Amino acid sequence: MGNTQIYKSALESMLYIWGEPLSIKAAADVLGIEYDRVKELFIELKDEYEKDGRGIRIRQINRSFQMVTSAENAIFIKRLCTPVKSSKLSQAALEVLAIIAYKQPVTKAEIEAIRGVRADRVVEGLMKRNLIMEKGRSEGIGRPIIYGTTDVFLKQFGFASISELPPFQDLEGVLSDEEIEDSSSTQQLKLKI
Repeated sequence: MGNTQIYKSALESMLYIWGEPLSIKAAADVLGIEYDRVKELFIELKDEYEKDGRGIRIRQINRSFQMVTSAENAIFIKRLCTPVKSSKLSQAALEVLAIIAYKQPVTKAEIEAIRGVRADRVVEGLMKRNLIMEKGRSEGIGRPIIYGTTDVFLKQFGFASISELPPFQDLEGVLSDEEIEDSSSTQQLKLKI
């Protein structure tokens, strides 16, 4: 067994045991090899899983990787698992989340200017769900807190990075009721593009 196979085997085991997204840096530190080489190995492993059509896939989330189940097997997993009650995001939460995702880093005042209503409670709720986080402070008057999305946001909405968000022309288009639809028990935010 060559070094490449040993490293891939180790990465596979680490991903399985870790459960959460495993950063390339942490894996590189454990394996004692260069960051770029570990990233290359993760991508090769990810491609192998996809090519073989396995029930487990490897998904990239920014500079981390995680084992996930294949989307095609969702129906079987649903049948197996006892349904867990999960609360969906309200329309207001989806609106604020979309504004933050597209405008980040953004202040609460900027969010409120776009929506036309206060956003304190919605921002608090999104922070409790770890979908957004404080990214620092603005250089503007009063140095207000600026917000951005988290890796949990990327994971929940199936993006590898924020650059995968679909383009938009008019962010205010997300504010109308018909732009939000429920699809297969997961809410998707459709933007005018």
